[in-house]
Amino acid sequence: MGGLAGCSNSTATQEPQPDAEQWVTYQGDDGPGKGKRIVLISGDEEYRSEEALPMLAQLLAKRFGFTCTVLFSVDSLTGEIDANEQSNIPGLASLESADLMVIFTRFRELPPDQMRYIDAYLKAGKPVVGLRTSTHAFHYAKNPGDPYAKYDFQSTAPGWEQGFGKIVLGETWVSHHGDHGKEGTRGLNNEAAAANPILNGVADIWVPTDVYTVGPLEDADVLVYGQSTSGMTADAPINKDKAALPVAWTRNYTIEGGKEGKAFTTTMGASIDLLNEDLRRLLVNACFWAVDQPIPEKADVAFVSSYQPTMFGFDSFKKGKSPADYK
Repeated sequence: MGGLAGCSNSTATQEPQPDAEQWVTYQGDDGPGKGKRIVLISGDEEYRSEEALPMLAQLLAKRFGFTCTVLFSVDSLTGEIDANEQSNIPGLASLESADLMVIFTRFRELPPDQMRYIDAYLKAGKPVVGLRTSTHAFHYAKNPGDPYAKYDFQSTAPGWEQGFGKIVLGETWVSHHGDHGKEGTRGLNNEAAAANPILNGVADIWVPTDVYTVGPLEDADVLVYGQSTSGMTADAPINKDKAALPVAWTRNYTIEGGKEGKAFTTTMGASIDLLNEDLRRLLVNACFWAVDQPIPEKADVAFVSSYQPTMFGFDSFKKGKSPADYK
C-alpha cells in the first residue's frame, strides 16, 4: 500500500465500532501555526488524495504547529476508506471551528446534512486551498434537484455558473492540456510574482501529472505556470508546441449571501506529485498565507515519516485501510 508507511491494514470484512472516528487528527506541536485548525478533505478516484493529505497534515502539525484533521470518503458499512464512495465524507462538522479548508475531492455528491458545513464555511468567507481535481470537486449526477447541486462543476444555476470550481477557485474542469500519463509538468514561476512570499523557497517543481487546461484568469494572481514535458521524468524536455498555462494562483471569492474570502489553487497535487520538495513547500506556504501568518523564508518540508505514494490511475486505489491506519 502507498501513503504513509508503517500502517496496518484493516480487514475487508471488519465493521467499525459505533464510536470509531472516521477521520484522523494530528495535534499541533509548538510552532507558528499553534492554535490554528486546518481541515483537509480528501476524496478522489484517481490521484490518491487519501495518501497526499495525511502526509501534508502530519507535516503541517509536526513541523509548524497547526492542528490538522483529515477527512476521507468512507464506506459507511465497513468504515474503510473508499475513493469511489462519492456521497459520504464523515466529519465535515469540524469545519465549524476550522481556520482553513484544504480540499482535494473529485465529483463528490454529498448529502445536504454534510454539504451544509462546506456551504456555511464558504459563506463565512474563510480561506480555501484547493488541489488538482478540486476544480471539479462536486458533481450532482444522481440528484440534480439537490439544494447543493449548484456546486456541480457544470452548474448553470444563476450566480453559480460552473459551480464551486469557477466561483471559489477560479476555474472548473475543462480538459487535459498535457498528454495525460505521458507528459509531466515543469513549474515556471511567474516573474511578475517573484516577490510573492508564497513562492519563498520554490524554484524547482516537476511533477508527473500533466498540465490541466485553464482559461484566462482575469481575476487571479498567477504564481506558477506549467510547461508540458515530453516524458514522465524530471529531465524530460519541454514540449515547446504547447503553451505554458497557470498551475498555481490566488484570488478572492464570494458566494451568494456570503462574505469575501481568499483562495489558493493548484492543478498539481497527486500523492506522487508531493515527492517534489518545492511543491510541498508551495502548499505549506499557501497554508500560511491563507491563515494570515508570516511565510517562512524556506519552510522545512522534510517528511515526518516514511512516505510511499501510489502512482495515479483509476485502477490504483486499493481497499483495506481505515482512517485509523493514518494515525
